[in-house]
Amino acid sequence: MPLGPSRKFALPLGWASTQSTVESLPACIFLAPTWRSRRYGGVIRHARERIETSTQRREIHSSDRKSSTLVELPGAVPPQANLEQSRAPLSVLPLSMIIRSLATTVVSSSPILLPPSLRIMTLLAHGNGPLLNPDRNPVLRYFLKKSFYAQFCAGENPAEVQATINRLKNIGFTGVILGYAREIVLTEKQIQEVEAAPGQETQKVIDNEIVPWAEGTLETVRLAQPGDFVALKFTGAGSLALHQLKHRQPATPYLSKSIHSICQLARERGVCLLFDAEQDMLQDGIDDWTLEFAKKYNTSIHSATIYGTYQAYKKKTPAVLASHLAQAQRTKFALGVKLVRGAYLGSDPRECFHETKADTDVCYDGIAASVLTRQWNATVEGDGEFPVTHLVLATHNAESVQKARAICDAGGAKSGIAFAQLQGMADEISCELVEAGLSPRTPTAPKLPAYKYLVWGTTGECMKYLLRRAHENKDAVQRTRSGRDAMWAEVIRRVKNALRLA
Repeated sequence: MPLGPSRKFALPLGWASTQSTVESLPACIFLAPTWRSRRYGGVIRHARERIETSTQRREIHSSDRKSSTLVELPGAVPPQANLEQSRAPLSVLPLSMIIRSLATTVVSSSPILLPPSLRIMTLLAHGNGPLLNPDRNPVLRYFLKKSFYAQFCAGENPAEVQATINRLKNIGFTGVILGYAREIVLTEKQIQEVEAAPGQETQKVIDNEIVPWAEGTLETVRLAQPGDFVALKFTGAGSLALHQLKHRQPATPYLSKSIHSICQLARERGVCLLFDAEQDMLQDGIDDWTLEFAKKYNTSIHSATIYGTYQAYKKKTPAVLASHLAQAQRTKFALGVKLVRGAYLGSDPRECFHETKADTDVCYDGIAASVLTRQWNATVEGDGEFPVTHLVLATHNAESVQKARAICDAGGAKSGIAFAQLQGMADEISCELVEAGLSPRTPTAPKLPAYKYLVWGTTGECMKYLLRRAHENKDAVQRTRSGRDAMWAEVIRRVKNALRLA
């Protein structure tokens, strides 16, 4: 379904321009930034680097630097001397990915090239004619498939998806978060249609909406490997699902049966399901459904099959999470928590969100610390014993990763944790996590599972997915410049190494 325009509103100065989230890609993901700047949090340096001149430019992304997410916080394991001899984190990436990333960030970091590239992407994502629709234009499809699609997506068929997953795991990633590209973002007109819909499960709705979504999601679970995650959007099931979620009603019989079949297959295969957050008008219904299935399938204390998604930029999220934790405490099920900053800044009411980016950061890190240590705190308040929880820390924010790693290094992590970034994004953070796993600082250093989120589907379907991400974060030009510099520094490093070898 074509995606409609999002509502626009003014934001406090500095809010949108510094938003970091695994759910929000920089503007024009079609010619997209792939590396995250962490200029707003300050830069943690090793002791050796602190004595360098104060005029030296601060960067965390150059692959000549060692892991910038090894923080020096109370309780964290200090860096070891042999860390300086470890390989550059970005060296784990193949040259083809480095070149693609450099090309995309050069364009996306340019205020001149970015606006027209976004307009072109919009035309391609919504094009139905034979010329602009990538699924109908073989020349256009070939160009996109070899460049931008390859940078951010998994593949169009099972063979391509499996090859992509294997490549990422061979690099050193623990696994992937795989999503089916079919999704819906409501326009104002579509919201009105949902309000007027009768909410009846007809055979037409089943055949045309629920069955295609269920089959695509089941196929995604089959494509994932044990230990991987699958991201699931309820809105992909169509108009009936939208109606039920909007009115906080249970899933209809066939839809409920379909969701149960997906959950059962995932549990049998050892795959975890991430139920994605969506627009605010649907989120309460999504939370209801998430808890319903979590109670049935999250019965083991060692793992969770079902994870809900919590958006830290919403003011009510800590209270919502506390309520869910209380239910897990009473009903004795494990609560899976996928923590993001947020993805619907452009379409949800402004009053839903924190006033500043700094407030969102405090909320995010407070929730992460509470769930990871299984302790109530000033952000997540509760009584009694903290329930069993498992955490997916989905973020491109290096400081949030640092803080979580410090807790892990200090032995304070009680919940299972997975770090996740989008494929083609924040690779300096992802590769540092991979490097930490390949070259642990101490024999007892905890594992830091690193995952990449990517979608599969036809080129046209994935363009719609990428366009939605692009419109959520149009003010990311500054952040992509450091990504461009990181890729360029890695290219130079490899050229220098090649010349020395020559």
